[in-house]
Amino acid sequence: MLAEIEALYPGAEIDVISGGTIGEQLFTERFHLRRVYSLPRKIARHLWATVKLLRQLRRDTYDLAIDACIDSQSGRLLLAITKARFKLGYPDKQSPAAAAWEGLPRPEHLAKRSVFLLRSAYAGEVSRPCPPLNLRLQKTEKDRGREVLEAVLGDQEQAPSPRIVVGVFANATGAKRYCGDWWGQFLENLMLRQPDVRIVNLLAEHGESQLDERHASYYTRDPRRLAAMIAGMDAFISADCGVMHLAAATGTPTLGLFSTSSSAKYGPYGKDNTAIDTRDMSAADVAAIAADWLKLTAAKSLLGDEASRKA
Repeated sequence: MLAEIEALYPGAEIDVISGGTIGEQLFTERFHLRRVYSLPRKIARHLWATVKLLRQLRRDTYDLAIDACIDSQSGRLLLAITKARFKLGYPDKQSPAAAAWEGLPRPEHLAKRSVFLLRSAYAGEVSRPCPPLNLRLQKTEKDRGREVLEAVLGDQEQAPSPRIVVGVFANATGAKRYCGDWWGQFLENLMLRQPDVRIVNLLAEHGESQLDERHASYYTRDPRRLAAMIAGMDAFISADCGVMHLAAATGTPTLGLFSTSSSAKYGPYGKDNTAIDTRDMSAADVAAIAADWLKLTAAKSLLGDEASRKA
């Protein structure tokens, strides 16, 4: 959405309302970004801070206000209280306007829906593809992330033949989460099929690992540091979660594993990314598909590294 606004309105200044403080960290490098309003995660516990923030938001007047989320009641409330010349958002499913929206060729993937919303209201014609996710990591961030990655891998990375470095995030919320035994079987079968794979276990915020100690591990609560680490990897594998989308936004080929939610709607967005619907599949079956995907993505990565060295 931010990339599309920047393309359609090159002189725009953008304010973002974010749940929690992560928006302040993720969007710091965008030139068009003016400020980020960070709503507390648990509003009931921070009523005064929330009221203060909403009052500050009401002081500004905008040319355009956008609520791009289809099912967010809080998003609709914020859109209602914002002062703007034009307002754009999806209608409630029960409203008369909802039928008109359902008739439009709305894209299935969630990443494209905000862009579709803006283009549907835009007066001009836009024929270019939907922008990719791009966190816009700086070169210094990537260089530092690569240095830390090499240190985490240690001596084992100094192998005579190129190793495929694969990041794994083994955590997710609720039913989307795979148990430790499942991950153990998955990785064992994956490495049998791809012995040149080197796994880096990226730990969740609670700091507890679901994988055994054979694999190198990395922990940080800073999303940009985590992204910089992922950017130096050849591929990334994760269950359906926010870290999966963060990985996709770094440009590293990302494989999402889906056990309950829709991979067509929530899968990692991007040309080298894909998803596996693991329902009715064993861990070994999923590993076989992942190994085939890795062969393709790793070949591209190794070719790219070789071209970089020659350059």
